[in-house]
Amino acid sequence: MTIGPLMIDVEGLTLKSEDIKRIVHPLVGGLILFTRNYKDTIQLKTLTDMIRKIRGHDFLIAVDHEGGRVQRFREGFTTIPAMRKLGEVWDKDPKRANHLAFLMGQIIATELRVFDIDFSFTPVLDIDYNESTVIRDRAFHHDIEAIKALASSLLEGLKKGGMHGVGKHFPGHGYIKADSHLSISEDDRTFEEITSKDMSIFISLIKHGLNAVMPSHVLYSSADKHPAGFSSFWLKEQLREKFHFKGAIFSDDMSMKGAILGGEMKDRILKALEAGCDMILLCNSPQLVDEVLLNLDWKISSESISRLLSMKGTKDPAEALKMIQEKCFKEMTSQIMAI
Repeated sequence: MTIGPLMIDVEGLTLKSEDIKRIVHPLVGGLILFTRNYKDTIQLKTLTDMIRKIRGHDFLIAVDHEGGRVQRFREGFTTIPAMRKLGEVWDKDPKRANHLAFLMGQIIATELRVFDIDFSFTPVLDIDYNESTVIRDRAFHHDIEAIKALASSLLEGLKKGGMHGVGKHFPGHGYIKADSHLSISEDDRTFEEITSKDMSIFISLIKHGLNAVMPSHVLYSSADKHPAGFSSFWLKEQLREKFHFKGAIFSDDMSMKGAILGGEMKDRILKALEAGCDMILLCNSPQLVDEVLLNLDWKISSESISRLLSMKGTKDPAEALKMIQEKCFKEMTSQIMAI
């Protein structure tokens, strides 16, 4: 079965008949897991094994597992500190901070790969302007060079553990106070300021090998009339053409209030796909998923399929489990827990 352009979610700890019906639809190519989908490690393994049995290994399974406030699985997993903690270490000892960032990435990836989860939507590449209500301590630092270094180290750690990362929220979500989950958000700074500051981090990480990006639902009104996730200016002209980004582009959740400028749900999804997104997230709205699956007409390109399949996890679950059981892994986690 070919991979589709939608990433959806499921309601509980097991798959219901309605979940299965949605998962097998050809427009669906991935599933994102949330805290409500996790009870313990045995249940999670049963759930992901069932997903694989239904859709195979070309189907993407993902999770928001950044650390701090955004860590969906906790009991049975290493507690990952908020990325701000790495920034605090950086201020005292940059070399140690980079080492810890690498270990965090390796731990996140290795533990998730045990359950055949392909990737986490991390790292946050936004600048901490001490303004945003939703970013805050999810950001590494207010210093651009610190963010570049720490994010690069974390991505290297993820790769070592068997997965790619997703840089978010392009071209930068840290400046505005509003939470785009809850409201329409506008950043009225000049294009030049956004490019020289926020976007420069994404540009640097793309050169470093960043494999995927998630655009924000923020409207950057001085540059374009559409929020970034619906904007061919940001996704095609800037990311693809100017900065030669070859990786996958995942939309942010289309059920967020910040996406309302895209119109009705089917229109939002079409606009985001036409603007350049390879895969669209639609979460916490099963009825809307059903409506979209009934009415959406979209033929995914071979280029999008290739970019999405590049996000598959690279470490075998059995190999990841063996790594976790080794003494050196426990020593790694103890270093993180001591931050």
